[in-house]
Amino acid sequence: MLPLNGVPSNPKAAEEAETTLEKALTVLETFWLKDGPFLAGRSQPSIADLNLVSEVMELELLSEELHDRILSPYKKVLRWVEDTKNATAPHFEEIHGVLFKKRKEIRELMAAKSGKTE
Repeated sequence: MLPLNGVPSNPKAAEEAETTLEKALTVLETFWLKDGPFLAGRSQPSIADLNLVSEVMELELLSEELHDRILSPYKKVLRWVEDTKNATAPHFEEIHGVLFKKRKEIRELMAAKSGKTE
């Protein structure tokens, strides 16, 4: 999102960040979500789930293509996000409402900066 703020993109830094993100998502998928629908095998979301899901939700601001490419291999992570949404409804949607409203606008701005259409 730095290019939206006039900061030139750095492909090497973006690649390194994506690699780090993929490692973190792998740990989330294979360790923290291995025994149940929520972190550490819990049957209900904890404050840790709520905190971490908010971080993962920031990926909604990526282009749809990039978002799907990064997250689609992590089926447990995607299910966990949905389970957390459902367990905390309607508050999840309320809290993330601004993110959802701005997602389209930000994706369009990013596409325009990159010369692609979203």
